[in-house]
Amino acid sequence: MRPISGFDLSTDARRRHRIRLATVVAAAAVLAGCAVGPDFAPPPIPATDHYLPGQGGKPNPRSAAVPAQWWALFRSPALNRLVEDGLAANADLAAAEASLRVAQANALAQRGALFPSIAGNFDATRQKVATDLSSPLESGANIFNLHTAQVTVSYAADIWGGTRRAVEAAQAQADLQAFRREGVYLTLVSNIALAAIEEARLRGQIAATRRILALQNEVMRLLRRQQEQGQIALTDVTAQETAVAQTRLLLPPLDKRLAQQRHLISVLTGRPPSEDPGTAFALGGFAMPRRLPLSLPADLVRQRPDIRAAEEDLRAANALIGVAIANRLPQITLTANAGRAADTFSQLATPATGLWTLAGGVAQSIFDAGALANKQRAAQAETDRALAQYRATVLAAFQNVADVLRALQADERAIAAAMAAERSAAQSIALTRRQVDEGQVSVPLLLAAQEAALQTALARVDAQASRLADAVALFQALGGGWWNRAAEPAREAAALREAAALREAAR
Repeated sequence: MRPISGFDLSTDARRRHRIRLATVVAAAAVLAGCAVGPDFAPPPIPATDHYLPGQGGKPNPRSAAVPAQWWALFRSPALNRLVEDGLAANADLAAAEASLRVAQANALAQRGALFPSIAGNFDATRQKVATDLSSPLESGANIFNLHTAQVTVSYAADIWGGTRRAVEAAQAQADLQAFRREGVYLTLVSNIALAAIEEARLRGQIAATRRILALQNEVMRLLRRQQEQGQIALTDVTAQETAVAQTRLLLPPLDKRLAQQRHLISVLTGRPPSEDPGTAFALGGFAMPRRLPLSLPADLVRQRPDIRAAEEDLRAANALIGVAIANRLPQITLTANAGRAADTFSQLATPATGLWTLAGGVAQSIFDAGALANKQRAAQAETDRALAQYRATVLAAFQNVADVLRALQADERAIAAAMAAERSAAQSIALTRRQVDEGQVSVPLLLAAQEAALQTALARVDAQASRLADAVALFQALGGGWWNRAAEPAREAAALREAAALREAAR
């Protein structure tokens, strides 16, 4: 077979041609597989294994894990129902979930830039050409119809990986919104639990105040009887009346705060303030978890929604550096279209009406007054900002856990001291009451005993409520157990069934 003129089809030539072709294909594969800009790596975790000085913050064998439904550990069916209502109807959580859907849809939309776009169009026009110009039609008519149907395919070759970096940034934003949603979820549940505990605290304070007030009123009646019998002076009675009035003054502010707390609970669970949440909470309706959790700092970094959100923010900023670099490099676009054009619609199906176009283009910015370079610097500075914010978030999280651990340690001592003080005050008020009954009353001692009884009762209520609230704060500080939610669907379903059974029993 004789070679075609102008082409060398010898064995060596074919070999060189295959080598060149393989080189081009390999280069294209390498370009398609890499992306400009720095690859993201999570920042290093602070080199510490405890939260408090010494070993006070390290987990011990008695530490528990953080379950997904950690609020159930307080063994309050009423709280469980309230949390379910909040998760179903809270507006802030619904808004966070909508923001997550927006970010996920935007990430999918950005991913579409990796693929060619295909568009179809059909045009129908009626035209007239000037009589001194030749008509495009064989008939020579200068007035005619033109029907054009085309399919256009366009593709921006991502040889520098800028589009892939943009997809990476969009996915990071979607993941950031997912962790923000977890943060809203955790904050909502924690706020509901804290609101219920605060209501219990206020009801305990009101009950303690009313108990002391009832005792003071009874003592005042005895003092009035003794004054009528001439055993004591009127000033002793008026002093007791003043003490009763001062104690009574404590109730209106407590009642106001209780009503406002009920309004808060209604709003947290998606109800208007005018709709009462139904269940009333008392301290006796809660129990401390049998074992409190504690995570290592390295685990906390992977568990806290705010830290994970800060990490995704850093990942998005890091990816945008690659986008900025790619925008400074040549941009290659490929376009193809195929279709048919005819002066009558019925002729569009004939082969002679076919048309097509293939086009390729390369664009490179030559002068932009430094705009693209400064956008790259801005992206790098934004990454520095996100990294600093991430480090600040990690340190704040560690401080949060350390503060809660210290608070729980102080709560134990406060409860022991408050209960001892309340027992002592109860003994003192009993002795003073006996003296009043026997007519051997010392008004200053009586007033002091009543004040001590009131203050120690309030302190004991505060100490119990504070320990419960700090336990809630610990679950929140450790991330809330969202990572266990998918791992325990059976337990979650069982808990929901138990809550439903409790509601039925309450009816």
